[in-house]
Amino acid sequence: MERKCVYCKEIFEGRVDKKYCSAYCRSAWYYHQHKENKNTQFKKIDRQLKQNRKLLKNYNKAGLATIRKETLLAEGFNPNYFTHYWKNKKGEVYLFCYEFGFLSTVQNGKQKYLLIQWQSYTGN
Repeated sequence: MERKCVYCKEIFEGRVDKKYCSAYCRSAWYYHQHKENKNTQFKKIDRQLKQNRKLLKNYNKAGLATIRKETLLAEGFNPNYFTHYWKNKKGEVYLFCYEFGFLSTVQNGKQKYLLIQWQSYTGN
């Protein structure tokens, strides 16, 4: 039975329920469908990770900095979104957004983040 591919419109033969002429066309069609949907879960997470990275980079020009937690949060930083973590020899866990990391700490009774940049000694 001949049908037209949903994506490329080429005529192909195959099962009655087959919609695409190839795996490439199937994948491309799904990609274009989801590209249109601006509020997918992936895009929300990706957007927040990029926002977090941008803020950490802007406040950590020297590779090591301390900033009030409320300052970062007010600018849209969300500490629940990170790409990986690193535990130092003291047992402190730094959370990272790509190459920029942060550690929640209290200094002089104020909530702060210690900001660092990924170094060769922090991991493989």
